[in-house]
Amino acid sequence: MEIPLPDSGAHADALARLDALVKPLGALGRLEELAAWLCAAHGTVPPRPLDDVRVVVFAGDHGVAGASAVSAYPREITAAMVRVFLAGKSGVNVLAGQVGARVRVVDIAVDDDLDGVPDEVRAYKIRRGSGAIDVEDALEPGEAERAFEAGRAIADAEIDAGADLLIPGDMGIGNTTVASALVAAVLGVPAEDVVGTGTGVDEAGRARKVAVVEAALARAADRTAEPFSLLTALGSACAAATAGFLVQGAARGVPVLLDGVYSGAAALVAREIAPDAARWWLAGHRSTEPSQAFALKALGLAPILDLGLRLGEGSGAVQAVSTLRAARAIIAEMGLLADLA
Repeated sequence: MEIPLPDSGAHADALARLDALVKPLGALGRLEELAAWLCAAHGTVPPRPLDDVRVVVFAGDHGVAGASAVSAYPREITAAMVRVFLAGKSGVNVLAGQVGARVRVVDIAVDDDLDGVPDEVRAYKIRRGSGAIDVEDALEPGEAERAFEAGRAIADAEIDAGADLLIPGDMGIGNTTVASALVAAVLGVPAEDVVGTGTGVDEAGRARKVAVVEAALARAADRTAEPFSLLTALGSACAAATAGFLVQGAARGVPVLLDGVYSGAAALVAREIAPDAARWWLAGHRSTEPSQAFALKALGLAPILDLGLRLGEGSGAVQAVSTLRAARAIIAEMGLLADLA
């Protein structure tokens, strides 16, 4: 898949302009780095405004959340939360509203028919739930590819409608277990190192998660080198759709702001499919889940914010939108030292 490269000339011009602003060299720290990154992404100095920010929440259930008791909440919460998103009452709805971002929820694999939910929410549904990865594959053959293409189509639709910045969100009980398995498989990291407490399970719950991930990794040991095989064995339709969303954003030259543990895991897999796509991604915030730290280090991404968040949904990334806008403002609006009287 062909991925354009950010404009290195615009990046160099941005650095030169930043050094010429009415401030000591480097005094605005990470804001300067982000401003130059945006200039490279947009191919112009200053970069364009980030007026149209779009969050897409990929919703789906994970079989591992059933008998394994890896979450503090039952799987029925996923379907209920789809309706909360549609009512505009979720955490990401409220937080996105503060920065004028739009939120869309898509049923990729919710284990419910979602009767009464608008057809457009269910238009890309791949299946109901996924297999319990410790004992069976998450997906049937071909479903990972279908979900990946669905994610690409969703990204295209948002970009065609005017998106300046994309944010992948997630909703699915058991998703931190799946994310941990993907990160461990891609990076060869022990389950014990990547598994966290997710929704807030106790130490016994975390031990169950570790055991589930270890069993999943052992079961799929010879099938993790190829990304779609990995997604089929250990991932989910939501992870595959998120990967497609990330890759297509890059293919279209639109910046993507990763959220937490789930989008970090999907990004690792997406980079296996399209290595240059990672040049178009930023990390919105640092999750409390350990697997995200491993994923971001491997991707070479430093989180913009660290607020101790672990909600998911895209809620952490939307908090970084104001920081990106501030970075754009300094290069667009600050005066030059040369213009001082």
